[in-house]
Amino acid sequence: MPAEYDSLADVYDWIVPEAVLTPEGSADAFAPYLEELTPGARVLDCAAGTGPLAVGLARRGFDVVATDASDGMVARTRALAAGHGADLDVRACRWDELPAQGFAPFDAVLCVGNSLPHASGRDARRAALCAMAEVLEPGGLLVLTTRNWELMRAGGGGLQAFDHVVERPAGRAVVVYSWWLADGWDDRHEFDVAVALLGDDGAVRTVGERLAFWPFRRETLDEDLRAAGLEPETSTYEDDVDRYLVTARRDLSLTASPETRPSGGGRSGNGF
Repeated sequence: MPAEYDSLADVYDWIVPEAVLTPEGSADAFAPYLEELTPGARVLDCAAGTGPLAVGLARRGFDVVATDASDGMVARTRALAAGHGADLDVRACRWDELPAQGFAPFDAVLCVGNSLPHASGRDARRAALCAMAEVLEPGGLLVLTTRNWELMRAGGGGLQAFDHVVERPAGRAVVVYSWWLADGWDDRHEFDVAVALLGDDGAVRTVGERLAFWPFRRETLDEDLRAAGLEPETSTYEDDVDRYLVTARRDLSLTASPETRPSGGGRSGNGF
């Protein structure tokens, strides 16, 4: 059975904001949060998607590993790296599989693109964060982005179409989302995404996929980070802003409890 995002891998460029579509743009967007890293620092992008951030960071002199649960996304990342002459290790790997990969410890781990909500509930989310912490150096940095789920749930979900035709070098498309919000925060939510590719001859070809996600409150994320042995450090959260970024540190004085250690589940995939 294909992993989530395999169907969307070939059309993901129409979903990604133009500002972070290229390796240069994506690396620029996250550079302010990685200023402490020196050339050669080891960086893991554990929800690499189509690879622009991983490739951009590799081109800036970091020792980069890119992982994703989707084979389709991994193939896109490898192709992007080859096209830009970037040297990085790219692997198909779920979050719970990270500690078993034999990686040397990382100075920073990035889990961006709103990927963490794909972990199936609190236990899986904490297991995923625990796996990220386990591959970090003591004092190492975690950078994570997510939607503002308080704002999303207050809006009630439903159908959402981009208000413009998205143009990319490969063509033009219209993107449509549909949110299926469950009653409880801890229940399975679902999200349909459709990319309608517009042909020059007037034909339309649509590629879509239904994705599952489990949202969380800002306070819940802080609790989950601490339970995984990570100390929250900064946050860009604002009540009325759609997305935010948090940073956290691996702290040896914070030890994850055995029940939060990875034991299956916890899948990767790019954001939405």
